[in-house]
Amino acid sequence: MHQKPDGDAMGSALGIYHYLKALNHKVTVISPTNWADFLNWMPSVEETINFESHKEKSLAVLANAEIIICLDFNIFHRTKHLAQHLANSNAIKVLIDHHEQPDTASFQFGISDTAKSSTCEMVYDFIVASGGKEKIDATIATCLYTGVITDTGSFRFPSTKASVHLMVADLKSTGFDHSMVHSQIYDQSLENRLRFIGFALLNRMEVLYEYNAALMYISQADLNKYNIKTGDTEGLVNYLLSIKGIRFGAIVIDRTEERKWSFRSKGSFDVNLFARMHFEGGGHANAAGGRSSDSLDKTIQQFKQIIPLYKNQLQ
Repeated sequence: MHQKPDGDAMGSALGIYHYLKALNHKVTVISPTNWADFLNWMPSVEETINFESHKEKSLAVLANAEIIICLDFNIFHRTKHLAQHLANSNAIKVLIDHHEQPDTASFQFGISDTAKSSTCEMVYDFIVASGGKEKIDATIATCLYTGVITDTGSFRFPSTKASVHLMVADLKSTGFDHSMVHSQIYDQSLENRLRFIGFALLNRMEVLYEYNAALMYISQADLNKYNIKTGDTEGLVNYLLSIKGIRFGAIVIDRTEERKWSFRSKGSFDVNLFARMHFEGGGHANAAGGRSSDSLDKTIQQFKQIIPLYKNQLQ
């Protein structure tokens, strides 16, 4: 899965892990980095290897792998320091992903289908197409549902086609507890996270009404003050789109080694193209990410210089 995995990355990896285990395959899940605490409840997440923390163990697994299934990313650099090891591996590489512009030359099999809501939906399709539908139990359903609700914004994004609801209806027939999944994902915040969100909305948000856009920026000092950990900023950018009339929301967070951008949009404004053009990123038409090696102040200034170029598109 990609670095700093979200619900879809972890859900798709663990979902296919449990399916392949049911078929008596020897399976290992590797994450390039750590993951958010709100994913620690997921079935067999404790079996997942963090590459950064257990490099030798991870490399030993890769060295013996016959097949590497790459989930929720379609170009190796999304796996950070694991990228070169994936490129050097002689194992068969299978792509299951839904992001744009895949590096297809790096994979022997698979697809990156941008029409799909999530990689978890694609794992479901893979299981059904391979004749394994009867193997989908409550455990697999729990994993796949986690990715679907997080990547569709609890079914509110345009990517939520009829196929998504049909899949969920099928997953529900396994008897898994969807209320529990929602509670584990959305109702486990610590007090400091809520106070951080309030601080950010009050002090770190700029609404650029002339461009129907909103910007939020988080400094390293802000993260330290509120003891913000991996995953605690998840969903913060969506608050910007909840403002009436705002079509484009952007948040930049000052990480130690780089500045990380998240972009969200409504309607036809393509943030995937915006991220690729200006911030070394990409993703989906309405949800994308990017990065900058510049200082926080400088990358904010760059954003403000760029946004007038899109004034007509954002009207």
